[in-house]
Amino acid sequence: MSKKPEVHQLPSFWERNRRSHGYLLRKEARSKAYKLFRFLLLFAICFLILHPILDKLSVSLMEERDLYDSSITSIPRHVTLDNYRITSEQIYYPQALVNTLWIAALVSVLQVAACTLVAYGFARFQFPLKKLWFAAVVLVIIVPPQTISTSLYLRFRYFDILGLFQLFTGKTQNLRGSSIPYYLMSITCMGLKDGLYIYMLRQFFASVPVSLEEAAYVDGCSVSRTFWQVILPEAFPIIVSCLLFAFVWQWTDTFYSRLFLGGNTLLSMQVSGIADRIGNYFSTQLGIATSLGRRQQFVSTATLMVIAPLLLIYLFAQKSFVESISTSGMKM
Repeated sequence: MSKKPEVHQLPSFWERNRRSHGYLLRKEARSKAYKLFRFLLLFAICFLILHPILDKLSVSLMEERDLYDSSITSIPRHVTLDNYRITSEQIYYPQALVNTLWIAALVSVLQVAACTLVAYGFARFQFPLKKLWFAAVVLVIIVPPQTISTSLYLRFRYFDILGLFQLFTGKTQNLRGSSIPYYLMSITCMGLKDGLYIYMLRQFFASVPVSLEEAAYVDGCSVSRTFWQVILPEAFPIIVSCLLFAFVWQWTDTFYSRLFLGGNTLLSMQVSGIADRIGNYFSTQLGIATSLGRRQQFVSTATLMVIAPLLLIYLFAQKSFVESISTSGMKM
């Protein structure tokens, strides 16, 4: 009969630690301490981010009497959804949601499309005063848009192209109150945060090996075909990042929305005046005065209703977003 092979048991942890003169225990202790520290740090950061949202959610579900109850801190004793109903009526939520979604999506696509072309030109082509123009791009990032608000107002209030409107119609065109000026600014890379998108995309294109384009040129591809079929697929992660940034910033923007999109019912503009609307609603409809705490409660409710679609978008797009951030970060 054949003998069964002997099974050698591995020495225990303490035996291995004794043989290593305590090195194994010290290594394991450092590893556990590092993991604990990382957990506590991430937990603290997540708490700092989520606490304001959870606090607003708690306040939005409270009845008015819970606001002045000192024994209630986070969990409401009397839960109600009337705050959401009243807020939705006062900010015209369904209409404002559809308008904001349409404008934010369209503006984001126009901005990123134009910035991608400009960034690729800065990264790959030589043209006169290239450094000066790129310095202007950096200047767009640094200078607040409020400093040129008067110039933008006058430009689109008396809009003309090389004096052609004045020549043929006898007067300039007033584009104020429509979304056309903002679309024009997005196409010409002068929209919200466009300088940042150009900088990010330019840095990515500069890191792409030139050999990829040279190989495409050898195969007979033109410059435009190389850009569409070779470069853009490589730039998908950073383009996704710019699209999400553009969409979120446009969603909550009030400066350009008031300046150019005043004729549209948008969430950002509706929420900015919710406190006064609530005061007028309670005084005219119900004949009662509202306290400052009650108004702030509706401000919190409106804020949650505005950021809720963004949270949903992030839940569905978090994988692509995190991948795009990590990939673009490695290549930049």
